[in-house]
Amino acid sequence: MSKFEWRKSLKEIYLPKSEPSKINLPSFNYITIAGQGNPNNELFKVNVEALYSLAYAIKMLPKKGIVPEGYFDYTVFPLEGVWDLDEEGRKLDYLNKDRLLYKLMIRQPDFVTDDLTYIVLDQLKQKKKNPLLENIKFESLTEGSCVQMMHIGSYDDEPRTFKQMEEFCMENGLQRVQKTHKEIYISDARKTQPEKLKTVLRFQVEEL
Repeated sequence: MSKFEWRKSLKEIYLPKSEPSKINLPSFNYITIAGQGNPNNELFKVNVEALYSLAYAIKMLPKKGIVPEGYFDYTVFPLEGVWDLDEEGRKLDYLNKDRLLYKLMIRQPDFVTDDLTYIVLDQLKQKKKNPLLENIKFESLTEGSCVQMMHIGSYDDEPRTFKQMEEFCMENGLQRVQKTHKEIYISDARKTQPEKLKTVLRFQVEEL
């Protein structure tokens, strides 16, 4: 069986065009970790490392002689994050990154269950010293009706893309459900120039 590649098979979800579009998304399974504060600080980095260490431990199970029922080879899904502000941050008329709240996640293939996740996680805790592994959860999340767009450029330039998305909503009888939004990191920020970063931006909507 050929390897499942999300870049090839799920372009509508992970590689939308650089113009707003509407999409309806069902429930998917994720491993998640919640945090707060500036994404440029060390805590954010350690959260990401904890999440990826579990994602790759699950993917590599067959190399350890463990083949879960329904297993197939796949490319690990990209990092995603849902972003919000705490109560104090919402009162400000500028973005204070220290007031950010986030839930980071990596989607899992359908064969991954909560039982399998926590078994692998317990094993991982014996090998890795990352204390934030304790905060990882397995969750089924539904986004439903959303507007999304590929943002190309620095994370700090995202407001211009959100403006396009909100104008699209006004033109199509839609309204944003809440201030939170999702980001899907298609580029590796460690290896990509800021002006070339690709990030899917998405927020939930409803009809007016």
